[in-house]
Amino acid sequence: MFYVGLHQPSDAKHFDHAFVSVNRIRGRKKAIGAKAWIMDSGAFTEISQHGTYRHSVAEYAAAINRWADDPALVAAVAQDYMCEPFIIEKTGLSVEEHQRLTIERYDALVALVDPRVYIMPVLQGYTVADYLRHLEVYGHRLVRDAYVGVGSICKRNADIGAIEEILTAIKRKRPDLRLHGFGLKTTALSSWVVRDCLHSADSMAWSFAARRQGRNANDWQEAMAFIQRIRVKPTQLAMKFDSCALSSAERNADEKGGEGQ
Repeated sequence: MFYVGLHQPSDAKHFDHAFVSVNRIRGRKKAIGAKAWIMDSGAFTEISQHGTYRHSVAEYAAAINRWADDPALVAAVAQDYMCEPFIIEKTGLSVEEHQRLTIERYDALVALVDPRVYIMPVLQGYTVADYLRHLEVYGHRLVRDAYVGVGSICKRNADIGAIEEILTAIKRKRPDLRLHGFGLKTTALSSWVVRDCLHSADSMAWSFAARRQGRNANDWQEAMAFIQRIRVKPTQLAMKFDSCALSSAERNADEKGGEGQ
């Protein structure tokens, strides 16, 4: 399921699924208009440009609660801390500290937000081991079939193999999780492994492509054309390993804690 990232919330009415930053709707009163939408915390902008969040958890919670009556709101993404090397350099903190802060903000947000709104936890890291460690630290918070974001992969679209490895490792550890991939371009979404591992994804790559090619980077029709390219784009295999989709035997073994292996 693809949620198109939009600059202008008013354009969401043209789409079935939209991904909208809280920074674009703080003062908005009109309905978003999409049949289904996800509220983003604006994490990349906040951390990459400011090194921290300018808005507290309580302020973000209040912004989310304003939309609690909207049945089209699928989830609000927690205020996570990305772990790409240039982000780590920006904050001066370690990957482990970013993972700790991500969970701390998730816990605080869940406690403040209307229970009708699902808060999407985010797995963070840079290496496969990082993500698996973060998965363990989340522990009981990630209930069966939880809808979970996978962060710090949007800048790795040119390395499809790395994205495949990360997603596959997470799904083999927790095949029940419904994963959301942030900021994936058509290069990554062309991989059948990536698509098989994900429940959903979002992207604003259409805007960057339009700007680079001299077209209107805010034109919702550019976004619509991007969605169509995703729908018709053939998938391919970038790495030589099995799909993250486990066989029924593997799933049963995992659920029983390894019995029958």
